[in-house]
Amino acid sequence: MIASVEGLGASPVVGTAAGAAIGALTSFALGRAWVFPRHSGHWTAQAIRYALVAAASVLLNALGEHFASDVAHIRYVLARALVTVVVGLGWNFPMQRRFVFRDGRDGDRAAIGVVERAAPGGTA
Repeated sequence: MIASVEGLGASPVVGTAAGAAIGALTSFALGRAWVFPRHSGHWTAQAIRYALVAAASVLLNALGEHFASDVAHIRYVLARALVTVVVGLGWNFPMQRRFVFRDGRDGDRAAIGVVERAAPGGTA
Protein backbone atom coordinates (compact mmCIF):
# COMPACT_ATOMS: atom_id res chain seq x y z
CA MET A 1 0.00 0.00 0.00
CA ILE A 2 2.73 2.43 0.95
CA ALA A 3 4.74 1.52 -2.18
CA SER A 4 1.74 2.22 -4.41
CA VAL A 5 1.09 5.57 -2.72
CA GLU A 6 4.70 6.74 -2.52
CA GLY A 7 6.07 5.06 -5.63
CA LEU A 8 3.13 5.07 -8.03
CA GLY A 9 1.27 8.12 -6.78
CA ALA A 10 -1.94 6.19 -6.08
CA SER A 11 -4.36 7.45 -3.46
CA PRO A 12 -4.30 5.70 -0.08
CA VAL A 13 -7.79 4.32 -0.78
CA VAL A 14 -6.73 2.76 -4.12
CA GLY A 15 -3.50 1.47 -2.60
CA THR A 16 -5.47 -0.07 0.25
CA ALA A 17 -7.89 -1.83 -2.10
CA ALA A 18 -5.06 -3.19 -4.27
CA GLY A 19 -3.07 -4.35 -1.27
CA ALA A 20 -6.10 -6.01 0.30
CA ALA A 21 -6.89 -7.88 -2.92
CA ILE A 22 -3.33 -9.16 -3.32
CA GLY A 23 -3.17 -10.03 0.37
CA ALA A 24 -6.40 -12.01 0.08
CA LEU A 25 -4.86 -14.45 -2.40
CA THR A 26 -1.88 -15.05 -0.14
CA SER A 27 -4.06 -15.28 2.95
CA PHE A 28 -6.32 -17.96 1.44
CA ALA A 29 -3.38 -20.18 0.56
CA LEU A 30 -1.76 -19.76 3.98
CA GLY A 31 -5.06 -20.08 5.86
CA ARG A 32 -5.94 -23.32 4.11
CA ALA A 33 -2.49 -24.84 4.53
CA TRP A 34 -1.36 -23.65 7.97
CA VAL A 35 -3.93 -21.77 10.01
CA PHE A 36 -7.01 -23.99 9.57
CA PRO A 37 -5.61 -27.29 8.21
CA ARG A 38 -7.71 -29.55 10.44
CA HIS A 39 -10.95 -28.29 8.92
CA SER A 40 -12.45 -30.45 6.26
CA GLY A 41 -13.92 -29.12 3.10
CA HIS A 42 -13.49 -28.92 -0.60
CA TRP A 43 -11.07 -26.18 -1.62
CA THR A 44 -13.44 -24.84 -4.31
CA ALA A 45 -16.24 -24.21 -1.82
CA GLN A 46 -13.75 -22.66 0.59
CA ALA A 47 -12.46 -20.41 -2.21
CA ILE A 48 -16.00 -19.27 -3.00
CA ARG A 49 -16.69 -18.46 0.64
CA TYR A 50 -13.28 -16.81 0.96
CA ALA A 51 -13.95 -14.64 -2.10
CA LEU A 52 -17.15 -13.36 -0.49
CA VAL A 53 -15.38 -12.58 2.79
CA ALA A 54 -12.39 -11.03 0.96
CA ALA A 55 -14.64 -8.82 -1.18
CA ALA A 56 -16.29 -7.47 1.96
CA SER A 57 -12.85 -7.04 3.53
CA VAL A 58 -11.58 -5.01 0.57
CA LEU A 59 -14.65 -2.79 0.87
CA LEU A 60 -14.28 -2.42 4.64
CA ASN A 61 -10.57 -1.61 4.31
CA ALA A 62 -11.12 0.96 1.55
CA LEU A 63 -14.02 2.60 3.40
CA GLY A 64 -12.07 2.60 6.64
CA GLU A 65 -9.06 4.17 4.93
CA HIS A 66 -11.30 6.79 3.31
CA PHE A 67 -12.94 7.77 6.58
CA ALA A 68 -9.74 7.65 8.61
CA SER A 69 -7.43 9.46 6.17
CA ASP A 70 -9.75 11.60 4.04
CA VAL A 71 -12.50 12.49 6.53
CA ALA A 72 -10.75 12.33 9.90
CA HIS A 73 -7.43 13.54 8.40
CA ILE A 74 -5.34 10.88 10.13
CA ARG A 75 -2.00 10.34 8.39
CA TYR A 76 -2.57 7.54 5.90
CA VAL A 77 0.06 5.14 7.31
CA LEU A 78 -1.42 5.37 10.82
CA ALA A 79 -4.92 5.12 9.34
CA ARG A 80 -3.85 1.99 7.45
CA ALA A 81 -2.52 0.40 10.62
CA LEU A 82 -5.69 1.19 12.59
CA VAL A 83 -8.06 0.01 9.88
CA THR A 84 -6.04 -3.18 9.33
CA VAL A 85 -6.30 -4.15 12.99
CA VAL A 86 -10.02 -3.41 13.21
CA VAL A 87 -10.95 -5.22 9.97
CA GLY A 88 -8.54 -8.10 10.57
CA LEU A 89 -9.68 -8.87 14.11
CA GLY A 90 -13.31 -7.78 13.75
CA TRP A 91 -14.11 -9.28 10.34
CA ASN A 92 -11.45 -11.38 8.59
CA PHE A 93 -10.36 -13.82 11.28
CA PRO A 94 -13.84 -14.52 12.71
CA MET A 95 -15.33 -15.03 9.23
CA GLN A 96 -12.50 -17.30 8.11
CA ARG A 97 -12.79 -19.35 11.27
CA ARG A 98 -16.59 -19.67 11.36
CA PHE A 99 -17.52 -19.48 7.68
CA VAL A 100 -14.68 -20.06 5.21
CA PHE A 101 -12.78 -22.93 6.83
CA ARG A 102 -15.58 -24.34 8.96
CA ASP A 103 -16.00 -28.05 9.52
CA GLY A 104 -18.55 -29.90 7.43
CA ARG A 105 -19.19 -30.59 3.80
CA ASP A 106 -22.91 -29.80 3.37
CA GLY A 107 -22.20 -26.14 2.72
CA ASP A 108 -19.41 -27.14 0.34
CA ARG A 109 -21.77 -29.09 -1.91
CA ALA A 110 -24.28 -26.24 -1.88
CA ALA A 111 -21.64 -23.65 -2.79
CA ILE A 112 -20.25 -25.80 -5.61
CA GLY A 113 -23.79 -26.34 -6.93
CA VAL A 114 -24.37 -22.59 -7.10
CA VAL A 115 -21.19 -22.09 -9.12
CA GLU A 116 -22.00 -25.00 -11.45
CA ARG A 117 -25.47 -23.59 -12.15
CA ALA A 118 -24.08 -20.11 -12.76
CA ALA A 119 -21.34 -21.32 -15.12
CA PRO A 120 -22.00 -21.16 -18.89
CA GLY A 121 -23.71 -24.37 -19.88
CA GLY A 122 -24.46 -25.18 -16.24
CA THR A 123 -27.66 -26.86 -15.12
CA ALA A 124 -30.54 -24.59 -14.23
